Amino acid sequence: MNILHLDSSPLMAHSVSRQLTAKLVSQLQQQNPNATLTYRDLAQNAPSHLSYSELGAAQQDPSEWSQTLRQDVATAKAILAEFLAADAIVVGAPMYNFSIPSQLKAWIDRISVAGTTFKYTETGPVGLLSGKTVYIVSSRGGLYGSANAMDHQEAYLKTVFQFLGLSDVQIIRAEGVNMGDSLRQQALQAAQQDIAAVAA
Repeated sequence: MNILHLDSSPLMAHSVSRQLTAKLVSQLQQQNPNATLTYRDLAQNAPSHLSYSELGAAQQDPSEWSQTLRQDVATAKAILAEFLAADAIVVGAPMYNFSIPSQLKAWIDRISVAGTTFKYTETGPVGLLSGKTVYIVSSRGGLYGSANAMDHQEAYLKTVFQFLGLSDVQIIRAEGVNMGDSLRQQALQAAQQDIAAVAA
């Protein structure tokens, strides 16, 4: 098994999603002692946002690329290769302003590649991937549930991965973590139980 572990919260040691992704990855490794692990911290090593230059790089002679463009293209290739090689993808995804951190969105822009992870057909887009399990570790300061009109975090992430052909998308959620110590502890305990169940 190849495990790809992503964190996107800039809160570092204070991050709920980081705490939970670490627990989930640890359990997956215990169950798969020979698994390889690739870790990418999208907050500390954030990919740049897509630029006009990067989108047009394929139409240019690489000798004409700036140093910044070379770095952006290399990062994009590395991100895509890590994603394609992974069997299990653990995504730490806190809710920020009803959506996801922009660093995580920049990563998604590097894995959503027409002709590689999806394609357009006469009947619409088709995902080109299969055989991967995606674990979305979701943290939320408030209470939103799973079908709330204000949720552009979990719903968006599920849509992205399903668009790429990945139907096995599992949500581990801790919400209400900023609504007092009692709710925070309840949320963490519930998420840890979900992690135990998912890993089992």
